[in-house]
Amino acid sequence: MARGNGEPRAASARRIRPELILVSAGFDAHKADPLAQMELETEDFAWAGQRLRELSLQHCNGKLVSTLEGGYDLRALAGSAAAFLAALQRD
Repeated sequence: MARGNGEPRAASARRIRPELILVSAGFDAHKADPLAQMELETEDFAWAGQRLRELSLQHCNGKLVSTLEGGYDLRALAGSAAAFLAALQRD
C-alpha cells in the first residue's frame, strides 16, 4: 500500500485541536478478508496504529480510544489487531 506522509490529517489536527481521538478500527481491509478486497497487509495496520499514536501524542496528550469494528478472516484479524495494538503501545 502506498502511504502518504499524513500531512493533510496532521494539518487538520493542528487546526481542530482535538481533546481525544476516537478510532473505529476495522480490519476487513486485510488482503485475506473475504469482504472488502482492499489488499492491505498486517504491516499496514501497524503503520496506521503508529501514525495515530503520533497524532494523539502531538495533539491530545496521547488520549486515543479504539474500538473493534470488523474483520472476517480470523487469522488476519488477530494478526492485524495485534500489530495495530502493539504500534499504539510503542515508546
